[in-house]
Amino acid sequence: MVRKLLHTRYRVKDLEKTVSFYKHVLGLEEVRRHTSGRGSQLVFLKAPHSDAEIEICKFDDSGPIVVGPDLTHLAFEVEDLEKFAKEAEAKGYPLSDGPHTTGSGKIAFIDAPEGYEVELIEHTRES
Repeated sequence: MVRKLLHTRYRVKDLEKTVSFYKHVLGLEEVRRHTSGRGSQLVFLKAPHSDAEIEICKFDDSGPIVVGPDLTHLAFEVEDLEKFAKEAEAKGYPLSDGPHTTGSGKIAFIDAPEGYEVELIEHTRES
């Protein structure tokens, strides 16, 4: 039986732009970076209150990056969605959708580099 989610991997062309987005817009922490035995440049990031990591991978010889419709987004909890949205917009990343009210709070979406999407969730009451 699986114990827990460790990481998910995203392949990108512009490693530093993507890492900068996750660190400086979303506030993720860089855990480690290295070059794999196959030559991939890897950067692992995580949210401050989470053990799961995002692995950002740049591998020049692996062909074009296609973000398909079936991989829709990663979701992160934020404390104050309105404040987050203002700060992200000031950094050049406005919300692409929302905010919308749900049964347990508010959600919105922001476009990350390389065509990936991020969902932001503010829980205003326990679900």
